[in-house]
Amino acid sequence: MEMPGDAVMGKENSRLRSVANADGAAILDTEAGQITRLNSTGALVWKALERGQDVETIAANLATETGQQIEGVRKDMQDFIDALRRLNLLSR
Repeated sequence: MEMPGDAVMGKENSRLRSVANADGAAILDTEAGQITRLNSTGALVWKALERGQDVETIAANLATETGQQIEGVRKDMQDFIDALRRLNLLSR
């Protein structure tokens, strides 16, 4: 499993526009004309990635905030990041 610092916003971020609030987020891919919606947890992760936080730090913060086991949070984070990559919203 890839973890620390492996999710990269990269150059593709220049074609992405996002808006987030307490209910979630929407990401617009201006080249593909596609909107991706995220729930509130997805929005929190997306904003943390935009700020340059590494995946391990985000997972640790989520585990602390939710009281969940870090291993489960790491797996959920990896699944989420894989989904973002399949949608070409993250590189690497």
